[in-house]
Formats: sequence, C-alpha cells, structure tokens
Amino acid sequence: QVQLVESGGGLVQAGGSLRLSCVASRSIFRISTMGWYRQTPGKQREFVALITSGGNSNYRDFVEGRFTISRDNAKNTVYLQMNSLKPEDTAAYYCWARLISASDYWGQGTQVTVSS
Repeated sequence: QVQLVESGGGLVQAGGSLRLSCVASRSIFRISTMGWYRQTPGKQREFVALITSGGNSNYRDFVEGRFTISRDNAKNTVYLQMNSLKPEDTAAYYCWARLISASDYWGQGTQVTVSS
C-alpha cells in the first residue's frame, strides 16, 4: 500500500503562484508514473500533468506552459509548480501514482482557490 499526502494548496490572487507537493509513504523508485488531477464540484476529475520514472512529462492543454511537474525520488515526492494562476484553475488537486505492479493510488486532495 502507498499513501500519498498533498500539501501546498491555498488562496492566491490571479497571476500568482503555488507549488503543490505530494509525498509518498514508500519509495517512488517503484512508482512508474506520478501525476496530478483536479476536480470541481459536479465535474469529473480531469488530468493536469504526469511524469514517468524516466522523466518524461505530459500536460493537459489548458496548462499553456504555466505549470511544471517534477519528481524527486530521494524525497519520495512529486511537485506541481503553478504560475500565472487563473480563477478557472480553482479546484481540488489530487496526487496520483501508478506502481510498477500496475496498482493505482490517490491522495486526499488539496484545495487551490484563485481569486480574480
């Protein structure tokens, strides 16, 4: 079992920045892919970004170059640096991990609120 704990969410003005962190309870050397999803009330959870064990990353088109995902295996942590935030970025952000065993795990979510 892997526990994922997110932090770094909060309230920020439009144009501001936040860095989300997700710490895994076990070594992420065994995690093939980690990423971030987000969800607003009444809407399906949607993909934001992912990064593989090989360092390859992928982003949803609405990121528009504003977000950067990174991974630190020594700290068992994945990050999402978010710049130039917009009100439409407001959502609960969830950390996701897929193990080499093909099991998926989710964090509890951290709230990001962007004011206009």
